[in-house]
Amino acid sequence: MTAASPSAPQWLCAGREIFPALLAALAAAQTSIELETYIYANGRLGQQVRAALVAAAQRGVRVRVLVDAVGSWFLPDRFFDPLVAAGGEVRRFNPLRRWRFGVRDHRKLLICDARVIFVGGFNLADEYDGDGLTQGWYDLGLRLENPRLAGELADSFAELFALASFHRKPMLRLRPFRRKRPPEMPRTGHLLTTHPGRGASRFQIALSQDLATARDVRIISAYFLPTRRVRRDLLRVVRRGGRVQLLLAGRTDVPVSQMAARSLYLRLLRGGVEIYEYQPQILHAKLILLDGVTYAGSSNLDLRSLNLNYELMLRLADPATAAGAAALFAGALLHSRKIERAAWKKSQTLWQRTQNHWAHFLLARIDPWVALSQFESLPA
Repeated sequence: MTAASPSAPQWLCAGREIFPALLAALAAAQTSIELETYIYANGRLGQQVRAALVAAAQRGVRVRVLVDAVGSWFLPDRFFDPLVAAGGEVRRFNPLRRWRFGVRDHRKLLICDARVIFVGGFNLADEYDGDGLTQGWYDLGLRLENPRLAGELADSFAELFALASFHRKPMLRLRPFRRKRPPEMPRTGHLLTTHPGRGASRFQIALSQDLATARDVRIISAYFLPTRRVRRDLLRVVRRGGRVQLLLAGRTDVPVSQMAARSLYLRLLRGGVEIYEYQPQILHAKLILLDGVTYAGSSNLDLRSLNLNYELMLRLADPATAAGAAALFAGALLHSRKIERAAWKKSQTLWQRTQNHWAHFLLARIDPWVALSQFESLPA
């Protein structure tokens, strides 16, 4: 294998594996670093990453950082001043305004030297640092070396980096949200981006195509509120003799999201879908395994990720990646509680069912309407 050839993806489980590998990649970077995250917190980990970024900039590496303005709301305004002083560039995506708070950059991405790539569900905050069992949230990351894919990701990063301030005329801001999203697949077939708009995203199209023939479906999703089409596709897998296992959050940082997900449990259980809830720590991972095809990245299977946020997922069809994903799923399943249909139905009080119903209404109806109408109501 030459230095420019792709290497096998490496799974990273929880912060104890993710962050040492990420910091090592920052320390080794020689030419360029592109870092993108939803949450960047001013804690021990955030300061370690900043120090690594500053050191890289001081040795001549081009460093660009993009953080979401809402996700990183508590990050001090001057936090990145040392990096900027060393020559780095930092932008906050979609600074908060009364009329545009709903659409966010939820992607997590690191590219070093146009070759080394990290993607996953992890943010840069201390609560993610641990083993996902005794401490720290349970999350997953993927490290790979692939120059061609890195080039695609760098182009995607540059597009959002240029868009970050949203300082454009109203009609230009409006255009991406009214137009239908392009159905064509990217050059490598690996990168599936999502941005706000009408119609199905590349991720949704690829997922629906894979579900149409899948017989063994295993999904980890921190926040679960899929479209009707995805729910229909999952139920069809079971009806044709396949198996669907959902691993969802037993402990969560967003209770309203958990309630909305639980509003779907009975209809899915009636259809033969298996549901498990992860118990030891907060679940934040995103993983989809359909037979031998693996999806990894930042997107949950909820309406906000599918229709409102900027997200990125990788679709990988090699057996080694699928085997690693299967092992991770099996390991997480050992620490999960299976939801049994009869026991679940009996355990849900009228008050709980009512809460779940209204949580579903809020996230499936009100949130999308508010987020997109903030742009569509702008004057020309």
